[in-house]
Amino acid sequence: MKKTYDYIIIGAGSAGCVLANRLSTNPAHQVLLIEAGGPDKNPFIHIPAGCGKLHRTKVDWGFETEPQKHVLNRKIYLPRGKTLGGCSSTNYMAYVRGNKEDFNDWAALGNIGWSYDEVLPYFKKSEHHEDFENAFHNKNGLLNVGQAKRFKTPYATTFIEACKEVGFNYNEDYNGANQKGASYFQFTIKNGKRNSTATAFLKPVLKRKNLDVITHSTTKRVIVEKDKAIGVEVMVKQQVQIFAVKKEIIISAGTFNSPQLLMLSGIGNKTELKSHQIECVKDLPGVGENLQDHLFYGVSALTKKQDAQNHNLKIRYQIKGLAQYIFGKKGPLTISPLESVAFGSTSQSPDRVDYQLHFAALHGNDDLSTDIYDVNTYPTTDGVTIMPTLLRPKSRGHVKLRSKNIQDKVQIQPNFLQAEEDRKVLLEASKIAIEVLKASPFSKQIKSYLKPASNPSDEAIMNYMLETLETVFHPVGTCKMGTDEMAVVNPQLQVRGIENLRVIDASVMPKIVSGNTNAATIMIAEKGADLILSTNK
Repeated sequence: MKKTYDYIIIGAGSAGCVLANRLSTNPAHQVLLIEAGGPDKNPFIHIPAGCGKLHRTKVDWGFETEPQKHVLNRKIYLPRGKTLGGCSSTNYMAYVRGNKEDFNDWAALGNIGWSYDEVLPYFKKSEHHEDFENAFHNKNGLLNVGQAKRFKTPYATTFIEACKEVGFNYNEDYNGANQKGASYFQFTIKNGKRNSTATAFLKPVLKRKNLDVITHSTTKRVIVEKDKAIGVEVMVKQQVQIFAVKKEIIISAGTFNSPQLLMLSGIGNKTELKSHQIECVKDLPGVGENLQDHLFYGVSALTKKQDAQNHNLKIRYQIKGLAQYIFGKKGPLTISPLESVAFGSTSQSPDRVDYQLHFAALHGNDDLSTDIYDVNTYPTTDGVTIMPTLLRPKSRGHVKLRSKNIQDKVQIQPNFLQAEEDRKVLLEASKIAIEVLKASPFSKQIKSYLKPASNPSDEAIMNYMLETLETVFHPVGTCKMGTDEMAVVNPQLQVRGIENLRVIDASVMPKIVSGNTNAATIMIAEKGADLILSTNK
């Protein structure tokens, strides 16, 4: 054993950076944070509008699904952050907590302590909200949250007005008393720069003498003896090193890598482990199961005026925008491509939000042969896109090992749209998105409608949906929290049957939240840190 720590955190992502901060607050605790990626030096990480240039780069794990039977057998791209801050360094910075009933559902499944009223203090603990301070929000946290103030296209408001015309209420704060309605997005942006968990939580404490952070280091396995985690085996600069632990090891490697690491450590379905010649340390059949994600696609139109975002892709506008950004942190580079949002209910779930409309004053390439995530292929003629989004999918999938080599990416089978209800919700949400685009606030400004056009048949909508559908990069659930036989961790986030080992990240969600998942992941880390510290007084 090279060095002994009180706490070892595997993964410096959205959860891991929060944990590193909170667990190292006491100088008596020696904390190690291990990250497979490198420092967050890519400049596009910190420029909010640069998020589209991070896909399929060194800061992206670049996963993809197995062929999706119900989505034309397509393999669907699954980006995941591989750098300090994880996905909070590469996402589109939307801050959405989800619906109150999501957390009440968690509690109803036996997860005592995870109801909405019990998790709200942890949402507030993280948050410094620029716009609200009330029963739902706080101004004393480390994570900066607020609506875009340095730049907005006129279409951010047009979207809200169009939503109101088709029946939505205006909702000032979807993270407050009520989620339903049309709103301006809230973002994790501060002074025109991305406020990732690496920026907000980790960097301010890097000088703590009791906190060690190692990057470009791959954890090969957790070492377990007699049902107790005692250390980790890590590949550091091509050399295997062993780190011992006194108190706890926390896996925060994400929905794909956390179950992989558990399985490579001998924790998982014994039949699956045996097929890869891995000795079973603890038979937990739920490891890698229960995979869920949000799905969306774009309903687009061209605008009459060049006052949206596509024209900013022209070289002369890029130069102008960069100058505005460098010299004043102003202009189009200071915002996410997303601007506004609406939450609503279809006939499949009339009493509870089940879809979301993401809005961007931008449209992608209509040529399906191009990479939808390659902004270099986007047209420079302005347009807008509304993305109907499935929030509460019934389909479930799994993650399995490809081999016992940590370098081999896992097999990811989400079974997208396997459940007929998922198709129905997306179809109905699509029709609502089309009606929003046809409403008078938009129709005055729209030059022409792109696919799936302004009056498409259900068949045309479904065909286009299947051709272009993507995930919202929100995979969760593969190490679910619970009390049943398929639970991987208990409500204290402890791996069942293994002492001194927890999983704390989005993989523990038993059900996906109704909205962008980063805020809930940070909340899980805040609560998880308290659970750890209360156990190890």
